[in-house]
Amino acid sequence: MANLQLWQQYAAWKTQCDWGDLTHPLSPETPHWVGWPPLKVETMASLDNSLFSAHSYTTVGQYGTHVDSAAHMVRGGRTLDQIPVEEMVMPLCVVDKRDAVAENPDYVLTVEGILEWEKTWGQIPAGAFVIFQSGWSKRPAAEMDNLDAEGNRHFPGWQLETLKFLVEQRNIGGVGHETSDTEAPITSGKTNYEVEYYILSQNKMHLELLTNVDRCPPVGGLVFCTFPAVSGGTGFPARCFALCPK
Repeated sequence: MANLQLWQQYAAWKTQCDWGDLTHPLSPETPHWVGWPPLKVETMASLDNSLFSAHSYTTVGQYGTHVDSAAHMVRGGRTLDQIPVEEMVMPLCVVDKRDAVAENPDYVLTVEGILEWEKTWGQIPAGAFVIFQSGWSKRPAAEMDNLDAEGNRHFPGWQLETLKFLVEQRNIGGVGHETSDTEAPITSGKTNYEVEYYILSQNKMHLELLTNVDRCPPVGGLVFCTFPAVSGGTGFPARCFALCPK
């Protein structure tokens, strides 16, 4: 007899869960890291003069909502095509620090901040995908770098010790954030991006420029991080979505 258990679970998900898209639409206006040019779109064929419509897209892999593989920073690290699909689905934990970020745009998420969150929501489970919810994705794309009068960027980020705690003490599956960098700009230039290097060196899932995080509960959801298996790829725009209980 056929095993229909997954179909039954899927039917329940369709009626008992909310589905949240955590991805910025991909376009030349999509928020992206300051060092990259906007996406370039070229019409290759149009329904006005052809049987089909097709476009050419030119972009750096680390554009918009995207995934980074270890090879992005780690010599000899695994590439996108070497990430198994079973790592793309994880329990979701959302650490909400919007109030702290509103008071200090240079806020850094510390181990103490994680422990404070755990007092309310319980210990982060092994294999979880942890999102640092800063509310930053609500800003217009042109204001995401939050430049001061001298042209310096100001936005929140992870502390190195925090990621080490999550990896070594909680055995997480990966992290995500709403900003264009893992580390806050107030320190990233001084540390040579050591925070991002660390999480990638641990072969953990790493997603940047997430959005609609406010649609997800602190615990109880599942996150799906999907992307092409680019041969030798160091990063690529991703489609990330969450399945959350109503």
